[in-house]
Amino acid sequence: MPKQLPQPEEYSPFAKLVGWNFTKLEDGHSQCILEVNENHLNVIKRVHGGVVYSLADVGMAGAVSTYLEEDEVPATIEVKINYFLPATSGVLTCESRTIHISGKLAVAESEIENEGRLIAKAIGTFHRTKRTET
Repeated sequence: MPKQLPQPEEYSPFAKLVGWNFTKLEDGHSQCILEVNENHLNVIKRVHGGVVYSLADVGMAGAVSTYLEEDEVPATIEVKINYFLPATSGVLTCESRTIHISGKLAVAESEIENEGRLIAKAIGTFHRTKRTET
């Protein structure tokens, strides 16, 4: 059964700040989108690489989370990202899928598109960890 899609303010203040939203979160896959605005741009008016990286990271974590227990969260161990093209406006779409999960580790990948153009691809490793109360 698919998990209910969380709103950004439900999973982190950073998510709310950046502004991405999940549109799919099930069966080892996720999709999240981000409507680009001026706050996402760097000094040369292109989407900052950190924004693209963050979208990939949260997308992969979302995909992995569909396999975890309710009291677990995926903690990023490492992410490798390749940037292909810049984005300046429009919508970024991040499609992520879990590649492997075993024991306490999971590996996932993301593809980030801007209006149908592949702008980046990432692969990451995540650790299954217990959710902590703050």
